[in-house]
Amino acid sequence: MVIFCLTEISSQTINIKIKDLNHETGQLSYLKGENFIKTDSIIPIEQGNFHFTFPKNSAHLGFYRLILTNGKWVDFVNDDEDITITTDVNNMQDSLSIVKSESNKLYYQFLKLNKQYKVKTDLLQFVLAKYPKDDEYYAVTKNKLLQLQKDYAQFVYITSQKNPQSFIARYIKSVQITGTDINLPVDKQLAYLKAHCLDKVDYNDDDLINSDAFTVKSIEYLTLFRNPQLSKEMLEKEFMTAVDTILNKAKVNKLVYQHVTEYLIDGFKKFGFDQIIDYIVDNY
Repeated sequence: MVIFCLTEISSQTINIKIKDLNHETGQLSYLKGENFIKTDSIIPIEQGNFHFTFPKNSAHLGFYRLILTNGKWVDFVNDDEDITITTDVNNMQDSLSIVKSESNKLYYQFLKLNKQYKVKTDLLQFVLAKYPKDDEYYAVTKNKLLQLQKDYAQFVYITSQKNPQSFIARYIKSVQITGTDINLPVDKQLAYLKAHCLDKVDYNDDDLINSDAFTVKSIEYLTLFRNPQLSKEMLEKEFMTAVDTILNKAKVNKLVYQHVTEYLIDGFKKFGFDQIIDYIVDNY
């Protein structure tokens, strides 16, 4: 077993048990946007069981990652509750099981649901865009898509919100995938998504900086403005419009505003969009 321990009289306990693990050590990191920030090294004592504690209410809420020296990792949500996670080193993600921690159960359910929802809705929307509306199968497909949207909303607004003040409830509500209004004509749906993609993001919640919430929704929104048929100059102007919307929403919280601004500058720098970087620096 491997044990990492920060002892306190009152503490929050995290147990991560990894089957068939050798004597690897580990590194504890927390997520900030797209980056994991290293915090503490894990000292091996016994094979296969990482046990460590946070002093109660002292470690910030958000996503953490235990990274092993073999390059594999386990992600978990710190939501001020005890956590027990088990997995197998030979199949870390698929064999992962949340034994204790309602927030982590919700998080992994949400990850799985999001993946399935995105694949299924994209396929069904493609069929609806191409299929004759007067055909019986069109109605079947539309009803299936509506049911998927209903089930997704059920999880986001009811299942995940049993403790609405918890970090995971706030996270899920903010990063939920924006569903389109399938009753609109196909050529109107992009405008609908642009108008509503950021509606549920709580830019006043600076706890969400310790997650990928603002980066995920920024990417989702910016993707709506991407058009391969445009020249780079025209594409930059489109992205400037998107940047205006994102940063004006983020202004409600100084920390979030700084976090999102830095993320956008770094992101556009990677793609060589110098005009957008100048635009952000000059205006924001």
